[in-house]
Amino acid sequence: MIRRLQTLLPSRERLHQMRWLRWLGPRLHHPRLWHFSRRGLALGLALGVFFGLLIPVAQIPFAATLAVLLRAHLPAAVASTLVTNPVTFGPVYYGAYKLGQAILGRPSEQADESPPSFPDDAAHAQGSWWDALVALWDWVTDVGKPLVLGLAIVATVSAILIYVLVHGIWVLKVRWARQRRRRQRWRRTS
Repeated sequence: MIRRLQTLLPSRERLHQMRWLRWLGPRLHHPRLWHFSRRGLALGLALGVFFGLLIPVAQIPFAATLAVLLRAHLPAAVASTLVTNPVTFGPVYYGAYKLGQAILGRPSEQADESPPSFPDDAAHAQGSWWDALVALWDWVTDVGKPLVLGLAIVATVSAILIYVLVHGIWVLKVRWARQRRRRQRWRRTS
């Protein structure tokens, strides 16, 4: 599976030839950015999931920059930002909004209440542009606080879980491989 993933990702040489990445220079050549290791892969996936959930735009540059600085697996960090995509974006953000709303102590009056609706332009057409701007700001702050808090919690918990899960799976895989080799050696000697 690792070999298949490596064929899907761009090669180091291809990335070094890209003009807009040349400014990274020797930092991009560091071998730990490209090598599959337990720590590097776990950290890369955790960074990608964190920024993929937390930031709605420019996720890849943030994850890639931090992966380069922390020497995490760069392709894993970039690929795992795609945890939020057009299919998962709505449910993730709605769930994060509801979580933030519950933590802030703003329980909804009705069980099936939806987030506050965007200010209607027709209703503000008679008012000034300032009234429309104030209504927009009220809407953003009403939705923004619970959403930002919920996204921060979901992104942090998900990143920690991914990091621990990758470490655990890696350790189990190594142990199973050792046991298999021991059994094979034992069968050959007996």
